[in-house]
Amino acid sequence: MTIARRCEKITPFIVMDILEKIHKMEASGIDVVHMEIGEPDFNVPSCVSQMSIEAFSRNETCYTHSLGDIRLRDAISLYHRQTYGTIVDPGQILVTSGTSPAMLLLFSALVDPGDEIIISDPHYACYANFINYVQGVPVPVKVFEDEGFVYTPKAIEAAITPKTKAIFINSPSNPTGNVIPRDRMEEIVAVAESHGLYIISDEIYHGLVYEGQEHSIFEFTDKGFVLNGFSKLFAMTGLRLGYLIAPPHFVRPLQVLQQNFFICANSVTQLAGAAALTGAKAETDEMRQTYNNRRKYVIKRLKGMGFGISVEPTGAFYVFANAKHISNDSYSLAFDILDKAHIGVTPGIDFGANGEGYLRFSYANSMENLTIGMDRMETYLKEYA
Repeated sequence: MTIARRCEKITPFIVMDILEKIHKMEASGIDVVHMEIGEPDFNVPSCVSQMSIEAFSRNETCYTHSLGDIRLRDAISLYHRQTYGTIVDPGQILVTSGTSPAMLLLFSALVDPGDEIIISDPHYACYANFINYVQGVPVPVKVFEDEGFVYTPKAIEAAITPKTKAIFINSPSNPTGNVIPRDRMEEIVAVAESHGLYIISDEIYHGLVYEGQEHSIFEFTDKGFVLNGFSKLFAMTGLRLGYLIAPPHFVRPLQVLQQNFFICANSVTQLAGAAALTGAKAETDEMRQTYNNRRKYVIKRLKGMGFGISVEPTGAFYVFANAKHISNDSYSLAFDILDKAHIGVTPGIDFGANGEGYLRFSYANSMENLTIGMDRMETYLKEYA
């Protein structure tokens, strides 16, 4: 039997291969420190748990509007007004079962075969796969460590062709943890508008910024799309809730795709999301402070071991560390560290060719475990590297 050709360009997500190997090691009794996966180690906020119970008790378990429960869309609209000072009509919001389905719907509605989407290199591993799946063309633009892994307008300009449809940004970024400054956002928007391009802004790590300020793309343009969700800031990974904000003329096509592919997002989870937006601030503030303490600790330890971190990351929960002094084969290095030091890390090659030679360390783990992990890494460098 022949596999559909659209699947041929979909590459494995290496971090999941690492995680699955870790699970086998743990099943055999080996203790592994997880610094590979980007998943919060906190419980969901108490208001999320409480609302989930209340929603079930009220039997709110039926299909919702395909765009999403209006109570959640109103809460998202209010959150954007209070956080960014932007006006987002609830009618522009499509609620999805996680941010990944939102991305699939977006590219399905936006991209015709052969259309090009500019993405940074390195980038979140799945971006290129989504674009390839709808027969678009991901166009990687290299971003560099000494510039904080942030696009330059000149590099974007050089990548634009008549087939370019949009520029994709992610701030704070996965895998680097770096934040695009306001003035650079304005410059990127100016480039996009001068060429009549859309901007797609993945804002899933908003709320997890420790120095400076993140900015939503709607602060600068109305010709954009926002991807966001509840997995990172609210530690709701398994509840699978995300959303897409789109220009008005895209809403109906996106809604039709949602109706056909997914019908609607989980009804109970949508109400839990509304509760998170309106009632979880104290708990998310505490999470943010804890992450920041871990961030400072991991950066200090990695620098002390000789890893390169030219511009310290100020968002998300990642450190993208230069390991070229150890090896230019990040894939083999990551598995060697796992085998010999029992630390899970993600190879930079998982995030694009320009990520080669780097390792991504996630600090979404307890300080106790991070300390063990950093001690093991120090020992590994002395004994094996």
